[in-house]
Amino acid sequence: MDTEIGNDIILPDASSYDDSQIQVLEGLEAVRKRPGMYIGSTGPKGLHHLVYEIVDNSIDEALAGHCDRIDVDILPDNIILVRDNGRGIPVGINEKLGIPSVTVVLTVLHAGGKFGGSGYKVAGGLHGVGSSVVNALSEWLEVEIARDGEVHHQRFERGEAVTDLKVIGKTDKSGTLIRFKADPQVFTESTEYEFDVLQKRLREQAFLNAGLMLRLSDLRDPEAPVIQEYCYEGGISSFVEYMNKARGHNGLHPQVIHLKTTDGDSIAEVAIQYNDSYNENIISFANNIHTVDGGTHETSFKTAATRIFNDYARKHGMLKDNETALKGDDVREGMTAVISVKLKDAQFEGQTKAKLGNTAMGTLVNSLLGDKLASFLEENPQVARMILDKSINASRVREAAQRARELARKKSGLSSTRMPEKLADCIWTDAERTELYIVEGDSAGGSAIQGRDRNFQAILPLWGKMLNVEKARLDRVYGNEKLVPVVVALGCGIGDDFDVSKLRYGKVIIMADADVDGSHIRTLLLTFFFRFMRPLVDEGHIYIAQPPLFKVFKGKQHRYAFSDEERDAYIEELGGNADVQRYKGLGEMDPEQLWETTMNPAFRTMLRVELDDAAAADEVFSVLMGDKVEPRREFIEKNAQYVKNLDV
Repeated sequence: MDTEIGNDIILPDASSYDDSQIQVLEGLEAVRKRPGMYIGSTGPKGLHHLVYEIVDNSIDEALAGHCDRIDVDILPDNIILVRDNGRGIPVGINEKLGIPSVTVVLTVLHAGGKFGGSGYKVAGGLHGVGSSVVNALSEWLEVEIARDGEVHHQRFERGEAVTDLKVIGKTDKSGTLIRFKADPQVFTESTEYEFDVLQKRLREQAFLNAGLMLRLSDLRDPEAPVIQEYCYEGGISSFVEYMNKARGHNGLHPQVIHLKTTDGDSIAEVAIQYNDSYNENIISFANNIHTVDGGTHETSFKTAATRIFNDYARKHGMLKDNETALKGDDVREGMTAVISVKLKDAQFEGQTKAKLGNTAMGTLVNSLLGDKLASFLEENPQVARMILDKSINASRVREAAQRARELARKKSGLSSTRMPEKLADCIWTDAERTELYIVEGDSAGGSAIQGRDRNFQAILPLWGKMLNVEKARLDRVYGNEKLVPVVVALGCGIGDDFDVSKLRYGKVIIMADADVDGSHIRTLLLTFFFRFMRPLVDEGHIYIAQPPLFKVFKGKQHRYAFSDEERDAYIEELGGNADVQRYKGLGEMDPEQLWETTMNPAFRTMLRVELDDAAAADEVFSVLMGDKVEPRREFIEKNAQYVKNLDV
């Protein structure tokens, strides 16, 4: 089996390793050989990443002050067109390589104007390899450049130039147009773009670049084109307002707290608005790149905010000298914030740029809050008091939750030694090999207990609907008779006490009926895990069982169908006059059927719950499980087309 070393050299199995086995990949061949190294995956996420890379280059032009409009079109056959009104990629001959500079940019890795030259002070992009990677992974790509009164054109196929750069017209404008088609040889799963995915990204970029116009057009259906424009003069302040509105939250204070400072080429900007929820929502960016794992800018923001609010509370008598200081979680309860920094020579940890590492940027953010947030609170005492009243109340609730936890441990056995009465535990204790089924209803729980493999499968039946934790604080969770057994069975604690290393089961499987009530129970449990046991979701421990909807049988032959289409196919397979049993609930299955269809690892189908976008997941939970009806109605109306009919 091949082992990969670096970006360009492939070493074969050691058993046949000699000089003849050394392979050096030329040009963009390395990208086509290992595309996942450059765009993360060749699935839908990587496919959309191609668009982001081209758009990011145009946004870098905007950051440099040379572009104020970017158009993105999804054309028929899923061809992407990106056009900006920037300066246009240079078209002169590159002195080192003897070919046009635009050809260098599109065919040579680590070539461009972002490696120490004066073309860009700050830039995003994929370490300067974005355009060439997109070219390498496209079936074909065409570039048109308006510059110095002329329009230049060149075409590439799978990363190789198939025409020379030539002038095709005159113009009085400037800018770059790139048109490409993703290569189905690389993206074998699908080359179909999702409008909503691109829309979210472009809207986000419009928020981060105040005044920049981004226009997204879906022209795949000429009879029904979809066109959206995004331009926000308020920048990240508008972003914060949008996030609160999208989640159905009411702002505690109408004015978004907007703070900004510069230091040479570095810019730090923060927008904050508190709302009436119990959850924090903080997202950070560096050079317009979403730093999903935070970094120095986000860490410094959280530390500085906690310090400043505590200092204000002490100074103005809201916290006495003998009272415990507010913790970070207290200060951030109900906070929606966007942190955006722009800097030269950004240092990211890892190719995915998930975390910013520049220590100087942490210092700048700390200085920004220490100066301007402190001044804002002094100048706006009513806003400061509203925020601190909420934070102090959060602190008291946290302390009450701690007392409730201790009480619950005494009363209900919230410890690792006393398991819930309804739990049918398994024999094995190795979490790598065990799984816990959380089953809706005692009847289904009984069938699952009888049908399981008791060596590695534990069963915990639940009855009725549990607490909606989106509307509840931690103290209510500890007192809830339906959630406490889940916490006890898993053994890894909750909230601040959570320790994933103590998890007793490697797989936590939600098994509920395939109806509306079952969907509600799944959603309530997922909300609970997301809000109070988030690492279980992040690390892939949560699964959703997929019981069949139908049993199709004729004589001694039978098939289990998981959809209407599969049912009809089995009916035809068995001769067209087969009998059909519709399972309306897990309790209708006997233990053997439940094992055969839903619990036997050799044949079962399960969905693992994954978070590709934590911010999007946070928004969905807030909308679906929050108090506000209108955002939930809008979400349901928009997404109803994706839901299959359920027999209820």
